[in-house]
Amino acid sequence: MAAVNGVKRKRRRGSVQLFNFAQGSYLERTSRPVYAVVFLIPFILCYEVGTILINTDLLNRSQIRVVAFVWLQNLLEKLGFAGKFIWVMPPLAVIIILLSLQLVSRKSWKCKLSDLWRMAIESAVLALPLILLSMLIMAAARSNSAADIVSANQSDSRQLVSLSKGPYLENAISLQTYPDVQSNSYMKSSVLADIVTGIGAGIYEELVFRLILISVFMLIFYDLIGLEHNNAIVLSILVSAALFSAHHHITENFNLTKFIFRTIAGVYFAMVFSIRGFGITAGAHAFYDIIVVFVNVYLGVG
Repeated sequence: MAAVNGVKRKRRRGSVQLFNFAQGSYLERTSRPVYAVVFLIPFILCYEVGTILINTDLLNRSQIRVVAFVWLQNLLEKLGFAGKFIWVMPPLAVIIILLSLQLVSRKSWKCKLSDLWRMAIESAVLALPLILLSMLIMAAARSNSAADIVSANQSDSRQLVSLSKGPYLENAISLQTYPDVQSNSYMKSSVLADIVTGIGAGIYEELVFRLILISVFMLIFYDLIGLEHNNAIVLSILVSAALFSAHHHITENFNLTKFIFRTIAGVYFAMVFSIRGFGITAGAHAFYDIIVVFVNVYLGVG
């Protein structure tokens, strides 16, 4: 029995996957790292090209180089990858890491292009639960704020309008507003900047907080400390989710509502990662941010 347990433990070493899908099925194929590479290349190109095309003012306003991207870029610089082409190193690192995982997995390298549109639909659908949760949380927060204003006899109509109209979805990056006084051209560029930011967050935040951090925590909790496999996964998910939420407050004031929502989002994305792999998770994160931008525009301006 000990030998059997030892074999089982060795076989599952380093694994963060909760379920094993039928060999060759859509769920098994699209959870492979090679599928993540093929699926995410268009997202990576949109982010890199977008950051080049967007003007400097919008770049500074949106902080388009997401924190996780900057961390990865700084790490690569310290490792000696410097020079004027350092900006291309983070996307290359994503591809190299995924291809390395594919090589180690010894799974098939074959990809069905027809699976890619199904992955896009799945990613968009997986973003919807967070959209609904965000709407509920922010609507409740707005309702509480309105009650506070009434109780304080601060019934200024402009304040009430600001609570009843405008974006109430909590973006995983930042809550953007789109004032009516801005020109249409600036508006379009602003929306584009936030979409590009969301795509970058989907790729690089998932790389850092899911693919890398959860793997590191699994090494610590499962391989070093010796926790039971599923317990190690749960603890890794919770710790990585808390850190995912906390890192957003590096550049903004702490807000408990946002912190709680982002922690829940971190747990959700970590669960998706543990079941469906990196490609679908990064896609779901990117689609969430993109949908939030459009809903914010509709609610804030329409």
